[in-house]
Amino acid sequence: MRKRLDTRSERGQTMVEFALVAPLLLVIVFAVIQFGILYNNYVTITDAARVGARKAAVSRLAASPTGAAVAAARGSASALDQAKLGVSVAASGWEHGEDVTVEATYPYTINLLGWVVASGSLKSATTERVE
Repeated sequence: MRKRLDTRSERGQTMVEFALVAPLLLVIVFAVIQFGILYNNYVTITDAARVGARKAAVSRLAASPTGAAVAAARGSASALDQAKLGVSVAASGWEHGEDVTVEATYPYTINLLGWVVASGSLKSATTERVE
């Protein structure tokens, strides 16, 4: 007795559909991971700018209020690559009531499976009054 070949069988259909959809799903998963890392870095530099501005606001009598603010901001962003982290302090004066602004910058690159989709620099600035 010979078996007939059943050409209407759907036994490989699911495997073929998965093989077609899997690369797209992987790209979406890697994109979510990359944007999560980017958002974490943005939150970190935002906090670093806030910490640096607060330190600058209360350190007007210190020997180097700018150095204290930069050190506080860098200490707050210890999870980031310190060589790439930029922190700048701009103060019109270190007198009581003057404004001091701390800006933190950090480069980013969104890389999906070897293709650079976007790159640039994350920036965050915080302004406080000197106490």
